[in-house]
Amino acid sequence: MKLIVGLGNPGAEFNNTPHNVGFEAIDKLADFYGVQIKKKRKNGLMAEVTTPEGVDFILLKPLTFMNNSGDCVYAITKKYSIKPVDVCVVLDDVDLTAGLARARPSGSAGTHNGLRSVTARLGTTDFARIRIGVDSPSRGSDLAEYVLRKMDPKTRANVEISIDKAVEYAKTFINSGAVADTK
Repeated sequence: MKLIVGLGNPGAEFNNTPHNVGFEAIDKLADFYGVQIKKKRKNGLMAEVTTPEGVDFILLKPLTFMNNSGDCVYAITKKYSIKPVDVCVVLDDVDLTAGLARARPSGSAGTHNGLRSVTARLGTTDFARIRIGVDSPSRGSDLAEYVLRKMDPKTRANVEISIDKAVEYAKTFINSGAVADTK
């Protein structure tokens, strides 16, 4: 069983913000696989999926708010006996240009508090992550304010490209258990 986690914040006020692009990627995956993310488990919304090829996985959107995402991820991994190597976290990245996505089999959390939370709760950095480019705030701007404000139309259009690329990386992870080490 694999676990694909999209990081974000619950509530309509966070829709169309950089911090919620992980949730958006999970929603696109759910559409692709013809499922709905509506089952409540361990402080998250999820769907259990089996591909036509027989691959079982869970799509998860933690409802713990970004900085505590690890609590939900940890609880789901324990409930379903999922190893960290079978976890893939999809998240926003302000250090990556909108229009790009990056997939890695492991690595640091960097400045991302949601990823820090997941790393702390799983006790390892050995899980896949797919970063969605959302651009950087302008010099001197507050990072927290940037990731929680609505995206302008131009950024939004480029972020859509990033999300689509992230969804393709996630499909690869689902089918093979690996992500490409891209530059």
